[in-house]
Amino acid sequence: MSSPPKILVFDSGLGGLTVLREIVRTRPDAHYVYVADDAFFPYGHHGEDQIIARVVPLVGELLARHVPALVVIACNTASTLVMSHLRNAYSVPFVGTVPAIKPACASSKTKRVSVLGTKGTVKREYTRRLINDFAQGCEVTLVGSAELASLAEAALSGNDVRDEDIAAELVPCFVGSGEDRTDTVVLACTHYPLLLDRMTKLAPWPVDWIDPAPAIARRVSELLASPGRESNEAGAEIIFTSKRPHALSRALMPFFGGRVPA
Repeated sequence: MSSPPKILVFDSGLGGLTVLREIVRTRPDAHYVYVADDAFFPYGHHGEDQIIARVVPLVGELLARHVPALVVIACNTASTLVMSHLRNAYSVPFVGTVPAIKPACASSKTKRVSVLGTKGTVKREYTRRLINDFAQGCEVTLVGSAELASLAEAALSGNDVRDEDIAAELVPCFVGSGEDRTDTVVLACTHYPLLLDRMTKLAPWPVDWIDPAPAIARRVSELLASPGRESNEAGAEIIFTSKRPHALSRALMPFFGGRVPA
């Protein structure tokens, strides 16, 4: 029996778990290595050159150590900067995470769409190009949050996060009134779906929240060989670049399809 494919999922922290969860549902046969670059978290607080200089060699070290069949960069901030550098440097297939502006604008009825991301993601030229190419007549509001990723990490770690702090980050996404108001919000940071239930409750009015994770999972499955049966070798690992001790294994099991990550 052939060994299961190994998929490496990389993020600045724990937000990429929302992408991992969808990939595991699609490919339960794979062995997963999740890498949280928490030593450099949050990426949105670093300059573009710093992120490129950090991520490209770090991914190279991870490739040498784990030899994955495919790598997912489950971070919008990193993906909008480093994908071309990674593909030029390494031969393994890469799947990135970029703001889902095209499907959001295609589905919006009011033609008012907000993109909620880190300050780094929303100011990228890459994001502006996506709007120019795919806005389809929509008015797109870019909202850069300085705190929401950290709030999501805190909540996942079991810390108290106030509704008021989440709501304050959401307010700029909601534009207009009546039938001429925002009806779609793009979650342009993989951390944000960790707070989706609370964001839905705190929103001034109902909107469609666009999470790119299911589309990423479909792309991963397309690039890999046909799925086999789940085996005992199809395990899971989690790595923190800070090497800090953590007691999250049980809390993270749902993201790993019920497996306890080593």
